[in-house]
Amino acid sequence: MRVENEMKMTREEALAYKIPRKEAWFGDKDFYIKVLSVTLPMIAQNTLTNVVGLLDNVMVGRIGTYPMSAVSIVNNLVLIFYLCIWGALAGAGIYGTQFFGKGDLEGVRSTMRMKLWTAAIITGTAFILFTVLGETLIGSYIAADTTPEAAALTMRHAKDYLRIIMVSFIPFGLCQVYSGTLRESGKTRLPMLAGMTAMVVNFIFNLLLIFGYLGFPRLGVVGAALATALSRFVELFIVVFFTHRNKQRYPFAEGLYRTLLVPSKLAGKTLAKILPLLGNEFLWSAGQAMLLQCFSVRGLNVVAAMNITHTIQNVFMEVFLSMGYAVGVLCGQELGANRLVTARMTSSRMTMFSVLSSVGVAGLMIAVSPIVPHIYNTEPEIRALATTFLIIYAACMPIEAYTNAAYFTLRSGGKTLITFLFDACFVWLFSVPTAFILTRFTDLHITGVLTCVLLMGIIKCLVGHVMVSRGMWVNNIVADNLLE
Repeated sequence: MRVENEMKMTREEALAYKIPRKEAWFGDKDFYIKVLSVTLPMIAQNTLTNVVGLLDNVMVGRIGTYPMSAVSIVNNLVLIFYLCIWGALAGAGIYGTQFFGKGDLEGVRSTMRMKLWTAAIITGTAFILFTVLGETLIGSYIAADTTPEAAALTMRHAKDYLRIIMVSFIPFGLCQVYSGTLRESGKTRLPMLAGMTAMVVNFIFNLLLIFGYLGFPRLGVVGAALATALSRFVELFIVVFFTHRNKQRYPFAEGLYRTLLVPSKLAGKTLAKILPLLGNEFLWSAGQAMLLQCFSVRGLNVVAAMNITHTIQNVFMEVFLSMGYAVGVLCGQELGANRLVTARMTSSRMTMFSVLSSVGVAGLMIAVSPIVPHIYNTEPEIRALATTFLIIYAACMPIEAYTNAAYFTLRSGGKTLITFLFDACFVWLFSVPTAFILTRFTDLHITGVLTCVLLMGIIKCLVGHVMVSRGMWVNNIVADNLLE
């Protein structure tokens, strides 16, 4: 569909424009080629990352249940740092995406400099918090009825793993500055290649350092942490080296470090987007950690089963998660170019594509759920519990796909305060209280508890549909000069 003089439309005219239903939900061949060119590299990278993460998890699981539980606990805590980095950088990325759609490369550079400052502050803060509170945070995940010996072993493994994994925070933060900007510019191939190389490095050194093959020391969970840290440095080197080496393909890299100053007007506007997204990712990830803590009161078996489930689930979730990120990129570029009707159409088409894709992926996940947990060297009851968890998560996957697309649609137009209320507040007002009450004040089986928590997402779907359909996100936020 071609909209005549779309770039000259006012926002009110663009919102009032009636898009034919068929064209609103389904695109032509060129549309899907464009979508796949953005999403496939991200899906490939993230899926392979999670496959390697699955293999890492299996390797640690071969050592025993306590090391596996320890790594699971630390990774849930470290996930808060990862999500804070992603969320905060995404705040600047909203402007970066729209600047790229507008063709303003200096705007892209300025938002990238803002990301550098943001990543440095968050990384430094994470170092301090994990150094001071690490043991206390880990201890909150160990159930009170755990035997003293099991608790001590889990704590020791967790502290060893955390001490090493913190080293990887620095390359992770800096790499996300570059990779995020590349993806916002539609250049997803380099981050994919860097990520895939890092995965190979991680996998090889996991084998060598966890089990002590080829004369390397047998380090267990410490070896797993060292392999992860090394892979992060490799990924950073590849992304930075090739971005600056090929400035014709990545023109925003030209003059990037000419200054680290950010125009005050842009800095203020960007900070207004960063803070809600930073708060959102922190509270959302803290909410996920709190959910696991609620589940953990039912015993270390539940923690171990959740660890298996999340590792396997992450492999399958990447399809609709990458679709959601693509919604933000493609809609943001259209908004920056002032093609507001096209942005609306892109959002609805991508949402439909994401939900339909999730149905197929969910079916595949259900099919493998009785098989994959058996590759873990753990107790039969833990494997059986993980199988049931996987089926529950798969059944609820279309709900997650829809809310994910709605979240990124709202974010593409700079509505970060709304996404904060939509995402983080929902977790703490609905999901966490549900899990807390059901695990502590009822005898409902843990599978029933998980089902109730996930079905709360239906409420989120309804709220997301209302906000997206009203068009409150349809905004060109780079129309004014922000580089003064």
